[in-house]
Amino acid sequence: MAYEVLAIADAAKRSLAEVAYERIRDRLLMLDIKPGDLINDDELAKDLGVGRTPVREALKRLELDRLVVSYPRRGTFATWVEVTDLAFISEIRTQLEPLAASRAARVATEPVRERLRAVMRDVELFDASAASVIETLRLDARVHQGIYAAAANPHLEDVLIRYDNLATRIWCMVLDRLPDLAHHVHEHVDLLRAVIDGDEARAGELARNHVSGFEHAVRETLFAA
Repeated sequence: MAYEVLAIADAAKRSLAEVAYERIRDRLLMLDIKPGDLINDDELAKDLGVGRTPVREALKRLELDRLVVSYPRRGTFATWVEVTDLAFISEIRTQLEPLAASRAARVATEPVRERLRAVMRDVELFDASAASVIETLRLDARVHQGIYAAAANPHLEDVLIRYDNLATRIWCMVLDRLPDLAHHVHEHVDLLRAVIDGDEARAGELARNHVSGFEHAVRETLFAA
């Protein structure tokens, strides 16, 4: 009985830590917590309606994700977003996104392909001009994370989610200034279709072009500012 009580308590603790992680992560990605901001775990805990322990556990995970950084006697800060980060992140994604897409095209089960079809229909119907930033970013995350999951390699999925989050943070800096946001969103349709159809070569090529196009668009927007 005591073991069962402890197990339930641990599960509840993990659940609260997961909720705290996801909500703090989203605030960091959307730049609600701005780069360089000091993070007050007491205030975050009160704001999220959880204890300090789940928040501290969440911040430890976010440090591994390179979204926050802790300094002894100074505190925990949101990491800065540097232009050089874009090149480093894109270098990694240019190699791994095609790997995930081509692998997904090869190994995805029919139920997984059906879930990707549902995502593709949502992308086809998406009106980028009328959508909020959050809606746009959530759809983008559904596309990429759906492909990562379809690749059925948990280690690859974990790495790509981490770097997709970092890319999203950079994207948020320029999202309202991107000249052709609708095109960037809707080019996911061809990528998803290639994965669903099992076309490994095309899926890999489209994934690589998507990442390269993202980097080019962000660079142009940053240097035009």
